[in-house]
Amino acid sequence: MADNSQKMSYQAGEVKGQAQEKAGNLMDRAGNAAQSAKESVQEAGQQVGAKAQGAVEGVKNATGMNK
Repeated sequence: MADNSQKMSYQAGEVKGQAQEKAGNLMDRAGNAAQSAKESVQEAGQQVGAKAQGAVEGVKNATGMNK
C-alpha cells in the first residue's frame, strides 16, 4: 500500500507542476498581450496628437495667425 500511495503522491506532484507551468505560460502571454495593447494605444494617441497639431497649424495658416 505504501508503494501505491507514494506513486499517487508523485503523480499528484507531477500534475501540480504541470498546472503551475501552464498557469505561468498563460500569465506571460497575458502580460505580453497587455503590453502590446498599451503600446498600440500609445502610438494611436501620438498619431491623434500629431494630426491635431497639424490641424491647429492649418487653421493658424489660414487665418494668418502663424506669421
